[in-house]
Amino acid sequence: MKYTSAEAAKILRQLNEDYSSVLNMEAESCTFIAAVSEDIETVRPEYDFEETQKKLAEIEEKIRRVKHALNVFNTTHTVPGFDMTVDEMLVYIPQLTRKKNKLAGMKDRLPKVRQNSNFRTNIIDYSYANYDIKAAEAEYARAAETLARAQLALDTLNSTETMEIDILS
Repeated sequence: MKYTSAEAAKILRQLNEDYSSVLNMEAESCTFIAAVSEDIETVRPEYDFEETQKKLAEIEEKIRRVKHALNVFNTTHTVPGFDMTVDEMLVYIPQLTRKKNKLAGMKDRLPKVRQNSNFRTNIIDYSYANYDIKAAEAEYARAAETLARAQLALDTLNSTETMEIDILS
């Protein structure tokens, strides 16, 4: 079947939840405690080792198929408006976010700031910005705009382009 990247991510989340659920059920039922005076068969939880292992293996295979399809999609699809594949964009967006956050502090800095001294002296120290604050403001605006465009382009691609994933077999 054909899925968008966003749909594949939802399927992957669901498969991981299903896997965790089977593991939790196995942990709860693969061993049990019974008092010496109890009839063990009346307190024995329902558990089939082979069936449980088969379920886990089936889910693992589906997870591998979905992850592989996502990886292939991410390395072969170029994000419109950017000369990057999806996997490159997934690295670029956090880089842009870090840059934007750094520049946010730099653009808001005053050119000259009096430093508080822990010692009582007549000497006053100042901290000076060693860069053009207006240039930091402009670079911040460019980074913020590029980040917004990149996120929108990636979201659009992830919700429109499809990939083939065979998870029913």
